[in-house]
Amino acid sequence: MLFLLSPAKSLDYDTPLPEGLPHTTPQFVAQSTALIEVLREQSPQQIASLMDLSDKLAALNVARYQAWRPRFTAANSRQALLAFNGDVYEGLDARTLAPQDLDWAQSHVAILSGLYGVLRPLDRMQPYRLEMGTRLATSAGSNLYQFWGNQIAEHLNTRLRADTTPVVVNLASQEYFKSVDRKALKARVIECVFEDWKGGAYKIISFHAKRARGLMARYAITHRVATPHKLEGFDLDGYAFAPASSEPERLVFRRKALPTA
Repeated sequence: MLFLLSPAKSLDYDTPLPEGLPHTTPQFVAQSTALIEVLREQSPQQIASLMDLSDKLAALNVARYQAWRPRFTAANSRQALLAFNGDVYEGLDARTLAPQDLDWAQSHVAILSGLYGVLRPLDRMQPYRLEMGTRLATSAGSNLYQFWGNQIAEHLNTRLRADTTPVVVNLASQEYFKSVDRKALKARVIECVFEDWKGGAYKIISFHAKRARGLMARYAITHRVATPHKLEGFDLDGYAFAPASSEPERLVFRRKALPTA
């Protein structure tokens, strides 16, 4: 099984890393380099318009593109799972995972990325901002979905080829999962849905759902989840499997009340 995550806009390159943490190199460096070359041609004003950023954020990311290099070192990069810092990654809380948990995650978690295509948890990553939905024109087309084509799906197929019944658990947003060519993907896809009770009904509340995706990834890592059925045992932060509202490819988890501190 492979668990897919979206990246985060917030990054943390300041908090010290554990001593001796292993690292790997991203697997689409040539493609990332090609995208960086396109991004370097954009002015700060063009980046601001393209990505709907403030002038300050546009300038920051223009500087990041200029500083980016195809060689990843301890000085210019850090492991992706510890670099991303948004709601999903707060739920996952990678800094408290044991070394053997990170080792398992390396083989079973895939982080989709506009710039890097797919990142393994321990792949070194230089800071960037490039959402998958960005309409960045390249020689491959007018957006990043056309740029990546079926490359991401084929990469996932390669990672799943040892499985007799390959399964992808989608914990990514629709913006990112659209980058996976479903026609090329040779795996069953299961989506996890997280709902909270509000206003007399169960609803998907974005902030809580994002955090829950990270919690599910953590649960899978720490419990070594290897079959879809074992996902049903997820019970972190008060969530519980809702079988009556679920389908084989759409597992629903519900929570009646927020956990108390």
